[in-house]
Amino acid sequence: MRARLTAAFLAVVLGPLVLGAIFVGISVRSVNDQRTADRLELAVSTVSTTVSGLCRSALSAATIVATAPESGRNDAINTVLRQGLADAVVVRNPAGTQLGNGGLALTFEANCASVPDAKATSGTQPGIAASVQLRTADGAPAGTVEAAFILNPKLLNQLSAISSVDVTALSSGGNSGLTTVENNNAPGVAISVVQQLSSPTPQVAQRTDANLIVRAVPPRQGQPLLLGLSTDGPQLQGIYGLLILVVLVVVVIAVLVAWRLARATTMPIIEVAGAAERVAAGDLDARVPVRGRDEVGQLASTFNRMTREMQSYTTALTVSRDQLRGNLALLGDTLSSTHDLDRILEVILETAMAATGAQAGVVLLLDRSDGSWPGTLVGRSGQNLSGRGVNPRDLRLALGEGVLGGVAESGEPRHGRVRNPATDLAPVEPRCQTYIAVPFSGSGRGAVGGGGSGRGGEGRLLGVLALYDRLGADDFDDGDLVTLRTFAGQAAVAVENVMLHSEAERLALADPLTGLWNYRYMRVSLKREIERAARFERSLAVLAVDVDRFAGVNEQHGHTVGDAVLAGVANRLKAAVREVDMSFRQGGEAFVLLLPEADSAGAQTAARRICMSLRSTPITLPASDPTRRPTELSVRVTVSVGVALYPHNGATPEDLLEAAEGALVAAKADGRDTWRVAGVPRRVR
Repeated sequence: MRARLTAAFLAVVLGPLVLGAIFVGISVRSVNDQRTADRLELAVSTVSTTVSGLCRSALSAATIVATAPESGRNDAINTVLRQGLADAVVVRNPAGTQLGNGGLALTFEANCASVPDAKATSGTQPGIAASVQLRTADGAPAGTVEAAFILNPKLLNQLSAISSVDVTALSSGGNSGLTTVENNNAPGVAISVVQQLSSPTPQVAQRTDANLIVRAVPPRQGQPLLLGLSTDGPQLQGIYGLLILVVLVVVVIAVLVAWRLARATTMPIIEVAGAAERVAAGDLDARVPVRGRDEVGQLASTFNRMTREMQSYTTALTVSRDQLRGNLALLGDTLSSTHDLDRILEVILETAMAATGAQAGVVLLLDRSDGSWPGTLVGRSGQNLSGRGVNPRDLRLALGEGVLGGVAESGEPRHGRVRNPATDLAPVEPRCQTYIAVPFSGSGRGAVGGGGSGRGGEGRLLGVLALYDRLGADDFDDGDLVTLRTFAGQAAVAVENVMLHSEAERLALADPLTGLWNYRYMRVSLKREIERAARFERSLAVLAVDVDRFAGVNEQHGHTVGDAVLAGVANRLKAAVREVDMSFRQGGEAFVLLLPEADSAGAQTAARRICMSLRSTPITLPASDPTRRPTELSVRVTVSVGVALYPHNGATPEDLLEAAEGALVAAKADGRDTWRVAGVPRRVR
C-alpha cells in the first residue's frame, strides 16, 4: 500500500511537473526566437535607414562635383572625399570614358537610383553609388558624375554597430555568380543568406545549422544592397540544463516527500492492523496511538473505543456467566435438597432474570391445591414488582385474560412491547414496557395444578413464567424466548415433582373421603400445637365432633349416601371455623378440630356455630343414577360436640382427647345436637 500511495503521489505531482517543464522549454525557445526575430526586424529598419542615408550622402557628393566648374572639379572631388561624403567619385564623358576620379577608378555595382542587375559587367566594385548628370554651360549633356561608398568589411562593421546585429552583403560577380562581402564578426553567414533567398519566405527569420538566426534584406529603391542580417541564436542548453536539474531536484524531493507521506499515512493503518491481530488473539488491552484528528486519527479513536467497549462487554459477559453459573448451581442445589415450592419458584425466577437481564418477573401457577380458584392463574412468586402496582400474592388472572392469561390458554410463548397498557394488559397485570412470557408445562403425571393441558405445550399446564423490562431498555428477542422456553421446560419438571411430592404427602396425611387430615396427622398436629401453646403461654381448644345417629343414615340411604353425608359434614366443619383452625377425621363419623389460641368462650362459639350450621340446613346430595335416585336428596343430620381446653383439661394429647371425648359423651347423654365443655357445668343452648 505504501508503494501504491508513493506512486500515486508521484504521478499526481511529477506528471504536471514534467509537462510544465516541457511546456516551459518549448515556450522559452519560442519566446527567444520571437524576440530574436523582432530584434532582426528592428535591425532591418535600422540598416535600411542607414543605407538610405549613405545613398543621400553619395547623391550630395555627386551633386557637389557636378555643379563645380570644370577647372575646380578636382578640388571639389578632393573636398568631398576629405569630408567623407563619399569613398570614391568618378567623372565620365557621355561615351562612358572616365575623365577624373577620386578613390578607385571602377564602376560601382549598387546604384541608389535603381535595383542592381544581377548580370553586371565584370570588374564592378561592390559599393553604394549615386550618379548625377554632368552638363555644359548651355545645358547640353557632358557626362556623369558618380559618388560611392565602397562596400567593404569596414562599412559592414559600421552597419553592424548601428543595428546591433551582424551584417553581410552580397553582390554580383559576373560569371562567377554571387560574391559576398562579409562582416569580420560573422564569417560564413553569406551561405545561409543565399540559402534563405532561395526559400519560399526569404524575409522571415530562420535558424541555421550553426545556431544563427538569419534574416535576408532584399534591395529596393533607395537601398540597393542585398544584405543578410544575422545574430546568434539563444543559448538554450544552459536553460535546458538548469531546467532538467530543477526537475531532477524536484523529483528527488517529491520522492522523499511521497515516501514520508505514504509512511505517515500507512503507519497508523499498520498499527491498527497489528492491534486488530492482537485483539483477534484475545488481547483486548491492545490500543492504537492517536496521532491526529484526521480520518486516520478518527479510525484509531474508534478502534480504541471499540476495544474498550469489547472489554466492558467481555467483563459483563464474564460476570453474567459467573452469576448464571452461581444461579444454576443454586437452582440445582435447591431442586435436589428441598421440596419447598415457594423457594424453588423464587430460585427459578432469579435464574431466569439473570439469564435474560430482566428487571422484574413473576411466576403464576394454575389454581391452588385446594381448588379455591379453579381455572385461575395465581401469583406464587415475584421479583421487583413493588413499583408496578402489583402484589404477586394477590395476582389472579383467568385463562385468556391479558397477556399472561393468553399465554396460559394458548400454551404459546410470547414477547413484545406494550404500546397501550390500558388495552394490551389486564388491569391486574404488572405495568411494563417490554415483556416475555412462557408457559410451564409438566409431564402430565397425576392431577397436579387442577388445570388442563396447554394447547401449545406438552403435558399438563402448570402455570406461566413472565419477565419484564430488560436492562438497557432493549426488547426481548427470539433468542431470549428460546432460552427462557427451554429453561421453563426444565424448571417445570422440578416444579411438578415438588407439587407431586406435596400432593403425595397430603394424600398420606389426609382422609381420602372427606379431604380432612387423618388421625395420624391429628396426633402429630395436636402434639405440635400443645408445645407451641406451652412455649408462648397460649390457650388451645380441642373439639370432638360426632354425627348423631349416623347408623340410621346408612341403614336408610345406604353407605354411598352415608359417605357423601360425611363429606358434606366435613365441608360444614371447615366453613364454621377459622382458616388457622385444623379439621381432622378421627374415624367413622367422628371428627376432631384444633383451635389454636382459642379460649373457652371462643371454643363454645365455634361449637355452637357447628351445631347450628348442620341443624339449620340439611345436606343436599345431587342426583346420581336416574334409575336409583333421579332427584336431589336432602339429608338432615345433627352433631354433638365435646370441648376440652389446654391446659385446664390436660397437658398431653391423650389427656386433651380424653377430656374432649368425655365432654362429647356428656353431650350425647344430654340429648345430642349440643355441645359440652369438659369439667364445666352444663350450659343451656
